[in-house]
Amino acid sequence: MPHSDISGYTYTDVGATREGRTPPGFHPLHVRTRLGEGVEVFQRAAQAVFTWEMHRAMGVGIRTEAMEAAPGVDLTVSLGGVIKAPCRVVWTLDDPRRKGWAYGTLPGHPECGEEAFVVDRTGDGTVWLTVSAFSRPAKWYARAGGAATRGLQHAYARRCGVVLRRLSGDPNE
Repeated sequence: MPHSDISGYTYTDVGATREGRTPPGFHPLHVRTRLGEGVEVFQRAAQAVFTWEMHRAMGVGIRTEAMEAAPGVDLTVSLGGVIKAPCRVVWTLDDPRRKGWAYGTLPGHPECGEEAFVVDRTGDGTVWLTVSAFSRPAKWYARAGGAATRGLQHAYARRCGVVLRRLSGDPNE
């Protein structure tokens, strides 16, 4: 369910990633990575996404009091110990074949927008991670980075898939 209180977020279209929408004025991101096959891979991947394990295995700092993602949970993502990015979980998804969550940016985040991490298992049993987002720069250094900043965001999303494929441990891969 979307987090209904939009106060504090740095953008107004809170929850748009759940609907697959990119609000006007934002740059879209959509990266889908095959993780493997089967229920065990799906369950392991979903657990790694919900408990921050995927992010931490990538070397991303996650500071939060919560053990897992849930609507309204605040967290601070840090990259290289230099960039600190405050966020709040906007929505979670816990369906038999789709599990995931999204965070929205809070004041102090270098970007403005939302990012979602969804693991799904298709009809043939294939397991996928989809990272989708919409963003625009909020800090001067994000604006100065321009297209390079967006390139780094895509590289980050692709890395999420590589790391989660390793963590989910498909023995057939």
